[in-house]
Amino acid sequence: MKSDPPSAAKAKVDAAAAPLTLEGASLLHQMFRIRRAALRLLPPARRHEIAHAMAAAIEEMQRRENGESAAFSILGHKGDLMLIHFRADFEQLSRAEAAFAALPIDDFLEPTGSYLSMVEIGLYEGSVRLYQHLAAEGIEPGTPQWRAAIDEAARENREKLAARLWPRIPERRYVCFYPMNKRRGETHNWYQLPIEERQRLMHDHGMIGRRYAGQVTQIISGSVGFDDWEWGVDLFADDPLVFKKLVYEMRFDESSALYAEFGQFYVGVRLKPDELAAMIVGDNGGG
Repeated sequence: MKSDPPSAAKAKVDAAAAPLTLEGASLLHQMFRIRRAALRLLPPARRHEIAHAMAAAIEEMQRRENGESAAFSILGHKGDLMLIHFRADFEQLSRAEAAFAALPIDDFLEPTGSYLSMVEIGLYEGSVRLYQHLAAEGIEPGTPQWRAAIDEAARENREKLAARLWPRIPERRYVCFYPMNKRRGETHNWYQLPIEERQRLMHDHGMIGRRYAGQVTQIISGSVGFDDWEWGVDLFADDPLVFKKLVYEMRFDESSALYAEFGQFYVGVRLKPDELAAMIVGDNGGG
């Protein structure tokens, strides 16, 4: 088959502007404020009963094999409690949300925020190579041959990256969660860049994160069409200073400096079931 001239091949690559993505676990973040004044009006025995019922629910969900939940104490004014749920699909997320809503503690929780997303792995480098190969072969975007090649590439990568697509909630003491967008302004518009340029920027961006391997576990989730931002980012670490170091360094990266927009940041301390119960009861050990 005769290859297209370079200009035609380039046009075909540009026509496939969106990189391939792989989706995995469904995520729901729930943020609450505890109505402590109302809780204090209850008899101590009832407060303990409510607190331990919630702790037992978290403990049970932490032991799930196919998706789990974890509780975090939020630092600052944005709430008191954050629940993070990893599940196989949205239906299971809905059941997890309903299970917590059925607990007695729900009468004393005021929602302050939530975020819905799916674990996402963007395949920029593989996408560019594949699109260039298909264009050189004269295969038009959207044709059956094109779709078959895309499906095969997705299948192969899904098998290789299964562990990253279906992670457990990392066993780290601290979490930093924030949503973000890629800018679509008049001067800097991420979505109007050629895919090769976006691939370069994402590669350079990723190299910064690699320098923090072992110190932080990062889980990126896609939320286009699901929530108000385009991605959610979860950082898990045993030392919260790592969050500042990593995010600060990334601010100097070209893709962040020119194209990133950030939502609210939530930083939390992971609560073991007994710590969660003590928090609900109001016994913080004098801390």
